[in-house]
Amino acid sequence: MDLKALRDRIDALDDQVLALLNERARCAEEVAQAKLAEDPNAVFYRPEREAQILLRMQENNRGPLRNEQIARLYREIISACLALEESMRVAYLGPAGTFTQEAAYKHFGSGIGTLPVESIAQVFREVEAERVRYGVVPIENSTEGIITHTLDMFMQSSLHICGEILLRINQTLMSNNPNWKLVSKVYSHQQSLAQCRAWLDRHLPHAQRIAVSSNAEAARLCKEDEDSVAIGSQQAAHIYGLQLVQQNIEDQATNTTRFLVIGQPKVGRSGKDKTSLMISAPNRPGSLFSILKPLAENGVDLTRIESRPSRNTNWEYIFFLDVLGHEEDEAVAKALAVLREDVELVQVLGSYPVAVR
Repeated sequence: MDLKALRDRIDALDDQVLALLNERARCAEEVAQAKLAEDPNAVFYRPEREAQILLRMQENNRGPLRNEQIARLYREIISACLALEESMRVAYLGPAGTFTQEAAYKHFGSGIGTLPVESIAQVFREVEAERVRYGVVPIENSTEGIITHTLDMFMQSSLHICGEILLRINQTLMSNNPNWKLVSKVYSHQQSLAQCRAWLDRHLPHAQRIAVSSNAEAARLCKEDEDSVAIGSQQAAHIYGLQLVQQNIEDQATNTTRFLVIGQPKVGRSGKDKTSLMISAPNRPGSLFSILKPLAENGVDLTRIESRPSRNTNWEYIFFLDVLGHEEDEAVAKALAVLREDVELVQVLGSYPVAVR
């Protein structure tokens, strides 16, 4: 086919895509009307339903678009349609330009309203006070491990985990100083400094590493200080008018941060789920074994375990576990029933869809 014919075909396909997108949007509006007719306080955003759509589209994908691209496209389609049903706000660990903001948009699409706040605790408070529908907080990094403050917040909050987000972290060095190799200061969040430790040792060994509250704050400080560079996201560089000096300076090529979506409602089964648990066991021989045994006996796959001081009694600990499956799945439900008979506290922090990449 000649070039003109190919372009004519693309134009025709674009017309079809546009018509189908609007038809889908009209269906979403009808879904909203049907839900409101049944319940004036209906919940429109359903994480399990969205996960099912994304997984089905990836399973049906025959290329040449990659599954990751398909997920990104459909998240935006779903986000635009959801915006016709309700105006949803999401709080995140700010300010603008942080990786947490990027994670929020990756999960919810760009059709949401966002509220940047100054701390992880404030994200929880905004959701608890119902000033926003959901919040997004970091929980662990593949290089530097767990974010303990997020875990500790679950000891005092009744919120549920409604979803998880896996975000590939590409660290960028930014500055407006053309002689950046001679600067005396590097601003960044402590996690990003740790993720780029080897690169900094090689290229800026003389520079003082200054940990600040966020990568966006690092970019702001760098903008005001010519004798410095900052590490953060490309978005932060654009927001604060800094030049991209070096890209992908993280030490591990697979550097990934996991984020949690927190909210009031519980999430139904999607068919590919994860459950997070908080468990307190008495301080006696075999306590940890008594936690793990029911999981093993019921074939429940444990994917993560962490411990934190209980803050009530010295040397007593709370265990945080992630297992595959939904709390309503038979194997998980059986394991939880046994656990509740043997330990002091078993709290389901949330069952939610496994992150769609």
